[in-house]
Amino acid sequence: MARDLARPVVDLSGNTLAEAVEMLAIPHRRKVALRKLMAAGRAGTPAVRAGLKHADPEVRIACCQVLDHFMDEQALPELAANVSHWHPGVRAWSIHALACDRCKEGTCRPGEDDVIPMVVEALLHDDDRNVRQQAAGMLGPSVLRSEAARAAVQRAHQHDPHPAVRKVAGWWVPGGPRFRKLRT
Repeated sequence: MARDLARPVVDLSGNTLAEAVEMLAIPHRRKVALRKLMAAGRAGTPAVRAGLKHADPEVRIACCQVLDHFMDEQALPELAANVSHWHPGVRAWSIHALACDRCKEGTCRPGEDDVIPMVVEALLHDDDRNVRQQAAGMLGPSVLRSEAARAAVQRAHQHDPHPAVRKVAGWWVPGGPRFRKLRT
């Protein structure tokens, strides 16, 4: 018997948003659950905020990805708490959700004065190179507005032990290709 290929394999249309957050913990349902939460937009943020406290780091990562697009001011304390989570993917995505302006839809953006110190700390002191690389990329657009961001990016460019972090930081130092674009 041939399977109807037009029918979705996993249909979450009957599930609540809270159930979709729980399904983020199931690898074969994660993509569909993430799509449902992204499609819900701001209506999904209460469930997504709860997911920032989930025991499974993959759930937290996906919730950070949703909040990266649909930032909710009430989620800022949970996102900030995840910057120091034990899992490097959670740390990297919480930094991204807090610091990236490019992905945001709507007007809620955390203040740079609150976010930059956390991102600087991650860039200069996190043990995981992927977290430091994410932090360098997120601090970059702020180097003209923040002395702390500029100094941290320059230090990482000169002294970080990993070449990928030094490379990303180098994009944002004076004379770097993205720094030049910021000035124009």
